[in-house]
Amino acid sequence: MSAYESIKQGLTEAVAFAEGRETGAIVHEVAVPAVDVAAIRASTGLSQGAFARSIGVAKGTLLNWEHGRRRPTGPAQVLLAMIARRPSLVSELLG
Repeated sequence: MSAYESIKQGLTEAVAFAEGRETGAIVHEVAVPAVDVAAIRASTGLSQGAFARSIGVAKGTLLNWEHGRRRPTGPAQVLLAMIARRPSLVSELLG
């Protein structure tokens, strides 16, 4: 099968799946726990500004998460869940 045919088949299957049709696709769902952003930041010992910079978000975004006005979702939620388990993660990886 050529690359074109493979991509076309994948896109056709993706559209069918999105429309709710049976495609035989195996779906893996990962449950990411809710996170307490203020507690996670406190465990790192970083200020709000330093923590926000270390995870690549605006300080205002971090403040909204900490005050419960918004909740992190997607990759941010996953990253925060990882930092909750290992607070030194960001400094180890990005040093």
